[in-house]
Amino acid sequence: MGDIPTWLIEAEKHLRKADPIITAVIDRAGPCSLRPREHHFATLAGSIISQQISVKAADAIEGRLLTTLGSGGMTAEGIAALSDESIRAAGISPQKLRYLRDLSGKVLDGTVHLAQISQLPDEGIIKELIKVKGIGLWTVQMFLIFSLNRTDVFPYDDLGVRNGIRTLYGFKSIPARRTAERIAAKWAPYRSVGSWYCWRALG
Repeated sequence: MGDIPTWLIEAEKHLRKADPIITAVIDRAGPCSLRPREHHFATLAGSIISQQISVKAADAIEGRLLTTLGSGGMTAEGIAALSDESIRAAGISPQKLRYLRDLSGKVLDGTVHLAQISQLPDEGIIKELIKVKGIGLWTVQMFLIFSLNRTDVFPYDDLGVRNGIRTLYGFKSIPARRTAERIAAKWAPYRSVGSWYCWRALG
């Protein structure tokens, strides 16, 4: 895994001090493995492809699409150059085809500026990316956490995070937003890492 970034070392120290329940998960799971991802378009396209299907199915479809795209990889230019038939042949649904076209078009015409997006605050990134069809708050929050490693994102709408909190904190059902946010407040300013450990708690 390589050297652990300083911010993750500080996050672990904070979480250990703030929350004994998360501390127990840290002891089992080990250091957080979040690292920034450079290829923003590919990450967002992958998020669109994976919506409402299993990880295995999404990986297979994305793999076929990457084969069709060739050596250039998953880029806005590459998607724009393919015919609808070529994209659909990879297993992309008509709806997701529209979403990929919209993402590609908005990147190419400058409506969405992925090259400079990391310079924006979290709320600015949310405002920028939800311009794209098929990209909502959850997708942007995953992008903030996994691509940009923003430290203090709490994705309540993620079912895994909610189930993690239910399991760890002994709730009989998924906790209400206010209850979950009160628990996550202890993790601030490292709620992204606390959320990551909620996922890990589910195995």
